[in-house]
Amino acid sequence: MNQLYLISRETISNDLISLVIPSQIQYNQIDKSSRYNLKCIRLKVEKEWTREEILSIRERLAKHKIDFLVTKQALPKEKTSLFVFDMDSTVIKEEVIDELARKHGVFEEVASVTKKAMEGGMGFDEALRLRVEHLAGLSIQSFKEVYDLLHLNDGMETVFQFVQANGCKIGILSGGFSPVLELFSKKYPVDFFRANGLEEKDGFFTGKILGEIINREKKEVYLRKYAEEFNIPLERVVAIGDGANDALMLNAAGIGIGIHAKQGLKDTITNWIDFTDLSALVFLLESSF
Repeated sequence: MNQLYLISRETISNDLISLVIPSQIQYNQIDKSSRYNLKCIRLKVEKEWTREEILSIRERLAKHKIDFLVTKQALPKEKTSLFVFDMDSTVIKEEVIDELARKHGVFEEVASVTKKAMEGGMGFDEALRLRVEHLAGLSIQSFKEVYDLLHLNDGMETVFQFVQANGCKIGILSGGFSPVLELFSKKYPVDFFRANGLEEKDGFFTGKILGEIINREKKEVYLRKYAEEFNIPLERVVAIGDGANDALMLNAAGIGIGIHAKQGLKDTITNWIDFTDLSALVFLLESSF
């Protein structure tokens, strides 16, 4: 039975539900929950939804600043689920490579490569290598200094508290850099992470990537790998990201959700959060109702 979630910062009236949900759609059950200053109404329906139908309802709800998620099931109380996040602009507000580039005085050079990549002028791997080359000579200590300036995205603290308290696993698959994730995982309850290693010599980075690049394909590979290692079926895996580099990972998971997602990602998924924040993820758990 499919679950429809309407999530807002304001109370959602029954009249509004009738206005935005097509009259021919019959829902068997309606549940309400209020947590972390968010309001959620969950409808259980038998109907299978097309992407066009979901986007049509989402468009109507957007006029009222209501987020809309559709899943095949709620995450059960008695079984372990897995939440897998992208890092930059998802778990944290910043893009780490931009902050490193500013510190190293090469922001414009790095930004020009990013712009070309976003316009389709080069692939992720090539763009990452070129941007990392500009970081040659950067002190290892710079990562700690930049890390101290980073901020959790809105609602992420709630996710760490509530999701972990409900026995779920949390992982991060990042196209960013391992030194940041190593520091991050010492402070926050992260069960695993994968990110790009950087070659260093005598306390400075050489401008080369060490080992494999964590690109869109690798993110999907590692999502499946860790789900298997934890013996968690994909239908109980939630993947969250913001960019096109996260598309394969989100579509491999049972529930893929964009958070303030870029259009390149929205074009490939059906679920995303525009008006609330990461706290909305708690409503995917049956224990929230």
